[in-house]
Amino acid sequence: MRPRLSLKGRALQLLAQREHSRLELRRKLLRRLRDDARRDDTGAQGTPADRQAEVDAVLDWLQAHRHLSDERFVESRVHARAARFGNLRIQQELSQHGVELTPAIADELRDSEKSRAREVQQRKFGSPPSTPADRARQARFLAGRGFSAEVVWHVLRGAADNEDA
Repeated sequence: MRPRLSLKGRALQLLAQREHSRLELRRKLLRRLRDDARRDDTGAQGTPADRQAEVDAVLDWLQAHRHLSDERFVESRVHARAARFGNLRIQQELSQHGVELTPAIADELRDSEKSRAREVQQRKFGSPPSTPADRARQARFLAGRGFSAEVVWHVLRGAADNEDA
């Protein structure tokens, strides 16, 4: 049986797998401490306030040594999601992790949203909508992916304009 990793070791192991936001990593570490306390059933893990203070100290150390960075997490998540999802979906996902887009990244996403929506529409459907029902289906799909109504309208309208030309 392998010995259990320390809290810092577990945090570094999680960060080695992928970037995490501070909030997400905090939740995972607190869950680990809680599960360890249940398994040990000794009560030696301390009170919940003690566990939170211990986790916060580890997170502070990780940030001070640049192992944990919310900015890197945002860049990583945006890079992974931008090709498939719209700005609304990306912002919603980031807010669940307790972080926000930086103004520079938000501007980049806003500038590229129409082209990204067009690419998603082309990959999924291959051709522009030919009937009103087709148009509605494609619009629902793009809206579900987090593209704004204005961008969906431009993409589907642009596809119809290109077809007429």
